[in-house]
Amino acid sequence: MRRIALFLTLFFGCVSLCSASLFSDDEAHQKIAALQQKVQGLEERIAQTENAAHAQGVESLSQIEALKSDLAGLRGQIEVLSHDIDTTQKRQRDLYVDLDTRLRKLESAGAAATEAASQSEAAKAASTDAATPAPAAAADDTQAYDAALALFKSGNYQGAINGFLGFVNAGPNNPLAASAYYWIGNSYYNLRDYKNAIASQQKVVNQYPGNSKVPDALLNIASSQQGLGEMAAAKKTLQSIVAKYPLSNAAGLAKKRLAK
Repeated sequence: MRRIALFLTLFFGCVSLCSASLFSDDEAHQKIAALQQKVQGLEERIAQTENAAHAQGVESLSQIEALKSDLAGLRGQIEVLSHDIDTTQKRQRDLYVDLDTRLRKLESAGAAATEAASQSEAAKAASTDAATPAPAAAADDTQAYDAALALFKSGNYQGAINGFLGFVNAGPNNPLAASAYYWIGNSYYNLRDYKNAIASQQKVVNQYPGNSKVPDALLNIASSQQGLGEMAAAKKTLQSIVAKYPLSNAAGLAKKRLAK
């Protein structure tokens, strides 16, 4: 139990960092937005200079070339920042998926040990014929879930969506169903399909209110609302995370985003 508790502490500490990278990146995006504004300003200046030079019959080539050089430099900075965001998100996403997989295996091992310890002598004497298919079905479920999660990790988000949907359709009451909908929502978010991302995460919130994924699902909903330009709704969602789940890592991230 101590080992599991220690792992959980490390897990949720890492999750806070990963979630910040997956769903925030506010500072980097703000820098990109500022650079894009400068690019637009330079493009307008270049157009004005070229028009003035044409109207006056003057070849202001040196001035125009200098502006174009500045423009190319700004575009280069935007490209570098965008690449850094993509690289960081991939690394943090891989870490998040790996930690999620390890935690799930620990939970499964703990549940199996508890169930084995609580079995009565009467249950042991019962017929094994009816019980035999259950472990095989559970193994198949786990393999289907892991296969879909591997697709998400590889960046095949549409494949991950299809895999997780097949998983939940086969067993809507499966203990991993909430996690499957959570990853479906994340996949849609990465595809910039914010409406479906919100719909999937709402299933986590509404159908599995006691699940540990709920605060993170709400955080993804806020990010998707922000992606749709629904800033007031995103703010309200972030405030609800802080109010309802004050001790969660998602609440800490929500506070930071509300402060900005």
